[in-house]
Amino acid sequence: MSMPLIGLAGFVLTLMLIATGFPVAISMSLIGLAGIALSGGFGQAAYVLSTAPFEAIFPYSFSVIPLFVLMGVFSAHAGLSRSLFDVINAFVGRWRGGLAVSTVGASAVFGAICGSSLATVATIGRVAMPEMRRYNYDDSLAAASVAAGGTLGVLIPPSIILVIFGLLTQTPIGALFMGAIIPGLLGTVLYAFAVMIRVRRRPELAPAGEVVGWGQRISLLLRVWPVLALFGTVIGGMQLGWFSPTEAAAVGACGAFLLALATGGLNLPVLRDIMRETAALTGMIFLILIGASFFNFFLETTGLPMMLAQVIGQSGLHPTIVMILILLFYIVLGCFMDSMSMVLLTVPLLAPVALALEYDMVWFGVLVVTVAEIGLITPPVGMNLFVVQATVPGLRQETVIRGIVPFIGADVLRLALLLIFPWLVWSGM
Repeated sequence: MSMPLIGLAGFVLTLMLIATGFPVAISMSLIGLAGIALSGGFGQAAYVLSTAPFEAIFPYSFSVIPLFVLMGVFSAHAGLSRSLFDVINAFVGRWRGGLAVSTVGASAVFGAICGSSLATVATIGRVAMPEMRRYNYDDSLAAASVAAGGTLGVLIPPSIILVIFGLLTQTPIGALFMGAIIPGLLGTVLYAFAVMIRVRRRPELAPAGEVVGWGQRISLLLRVWPVLALFGTVIGGMQLGWFSPTEAAAVGACGAFLLALATGGLNLPVLRDIMRETAALTGMIFLILIGASFFNFFLETTGLPMMLAQVIGQSGLHPTIVMILILLFYIVLGCFMDSMSMVLLTVPLLAPVALALEYDMVWFGVLVVTVAEIGLITPPVGMNLFVVQATVPGLRQETVIRGIVPFIGADVLRLALLLIFPWLVWSGM
């Protein structure tokens, strides 16, 4: 068997292990080390095992990950979700379906600060679902708006997955963050349209809400300006050259700490919980990075990525057709993998293809993360579907799946627009 075929067999076997429930980090580590031993001998496997874990996580640039995680955990404990939901609801809640639109908007802003889709779904869901049930919203619409809105946290910066993509491909993180802003806002608008179109066709799904006066609206706006200031400081500071990505993450973490302190949500037990949660999430990400380093070394040894780039380059397929095939591959993969695992497993394989076809790597990264969002709400195992079900007592999985279809349609439309109009991914470079 040729070396590229060994690499392909290892890739397929890794997908099979993950699909059967093996942890992603363990699957990539086992197949990677076994493949290295098979192709280069046990001595090489022992050398990689002794050096790769340190080399996978020691670079200074990787310190951005725990800092952005800490920023997100502080934000979740600062009570920002309630304030964001209230202020958006004050402006659009009077419309039929306005509470669902408010949920999408609050998820977008909270996700921009939190950076985690699952945390956004869990946090916003606890606030929005009781409110929508109080106004007799249909559970399928309410739960789907929470699950779909949470995916915006994956793309809108600061995004942990964009950071990891940048570190894997040596793409500037600041450029990725800037490039993701318009697609993230576009996703928010399309989700809102999906809600309004569904409610227009079936008015019984969502009644109109209460009208809020301008005095209360201004009061609510004054409560959330620190959140917007923090977002602007982190993203704008990187774009203007005030901070490096790591410094911006540190500023964001300090700002989120001050917000949590100002809201009175911090005490010693809570602070200990925040540190434990940050350590657990960071440890999980770093463990997957270590597994990915074993697996990537194995793939590079077999020459599979370069062979794949050569085969596609010589096939005569138009680069847009290749991109569509890559996106379809991600959509299928998203049916049984989470978005971070998809990025870590596939980007080292597909990045050489993207470079050979002369794709703009910021555009390619934003498209990859956008399609990874679809995986978070794609039945049967979209992670957000399970999180929103766990957040709401008595909610059936079939109910969530029934309501999610229009949001998946909105995501497909967004992918089409990003393919047709690449300038929507504006990195400022």
